[in-house]
Amino acid sequence: MKLRCLVIDDKPLAIDVLADYARKVPFLELAATTTNPIEGLNIVREQKIDLIFLDIQMPELTGMQFIKIAGKQCKIVLTTAYTEYALDGYEHDVVDYLLKPIAFDRFYRAAEKALNLTTSQSKMDIANAPVMPEQPSEFLFVKTEHRIQKINLADILYVEALQNYVSLNTTNGRVMSLQPLKKIEEQLPAIEFIRVHKSYIVSLRHIGSVERSRIFIGDTIIPVGDSYRDGFYKVIDKS
Repeated sequence: MKLRCLVIDDKPLAIDVLADYARKVPFLELAATTTNPIEGLNIVREQKIDLIFLDIQMPELTGMQFIKIAGKQCKIVLTTAYTEYALDGYEHDVVDYLLKPIAFDRFYRAAEKALNLTTSQSKMDIANAPVMPEQPSEFLFVKTEHRIQKINLADILYVEALQNYVSLNTTNGRVMSLQPLKKIEEQLPAIEFIRVHKSYIVSLRHIGSVERSRIFIGDTIIPVGDSYRDGFYKVIDKS
């Protein structure tokens, strides 16, 4: 990971020193430098900046005022010759506070601290990111008496519970499986299949017509149970 950094200081000599330091650090990329903090705000708005080395005592806009305006868009390392601003800086959650003249090893440690904070935040963001639902499979595998059978979801007309078995009725025939209807229901995508009775799940794509709480799929008539009726009609009304 590389951090794109910006150096803001009203003294050109100070900028030269910090820019030279930044170029020597392998995980820093010097994006820009400026002696004008207002221009610095524009750079932050227009570019991706991860880290700012920011002077405090500047005309037009102080470092503290800059932080209040920029918010928490970037991580900040304060650079100044005045120790009295240290407490204010940490109250604004700055990464580090460097006193001028700044030695390279001290600059490096501050940059490394910013890198570690950024890396930790990235890992946290990934861990807390919402998990995107997987795309439904186009098939499922069911155990029959002698083998495991692959069945394409598009071929399933309806599923019927028969005591200890379920019958998966497909365009290619019937497949019997020794498992509860509930387990099959959990494997079928809800956008394509719906439970309409304690003993039946139907494929929405294969429904020919519906009449008086009866579903017609080819030559088969499937009843709609009382407890499933409202949910079923809400689904087909939206289709």
